[in-house]
Amino acid sequence: MTDLNKSIALAVKTGKVLFGAKNTLKNAKTGKVRLVVAASSCPQKFYRDVEYCCKLSKIPLIVYNGTSKDLGTICGKHYTVSVLAVREPGDSDILKVAESG
Repeated sequence: MTDLNKSIALAVKTGKVLFGAKNTLKNAKTGKVRLVVAASSCPQKFYRDVEYCCKLSKIPLIVYNGTSKDLGTICGKHYTVSVLAVREPGDSDILKVAESG
């Protein structure tokens, strides 16, 4: 498991993480998000909207090198996760991993 995988899993377990493009966009526009992670298989329309919103709000965006199914599995979900937003990292070092990545 890579550092990013561990960091995402720990953020989901101990922090506040939002799932889904609509939820991410709504919270990113109001500046309540500290980091966004998008799966490499995220639909282009959602990805473009999320990318644009992140640029405007100066929120770091990580493109996860895996499918939505992979990202969902790491998050402990039984469904696909195309986009997730970290509001609070909890015990995770995901914000540091984002800076170095």
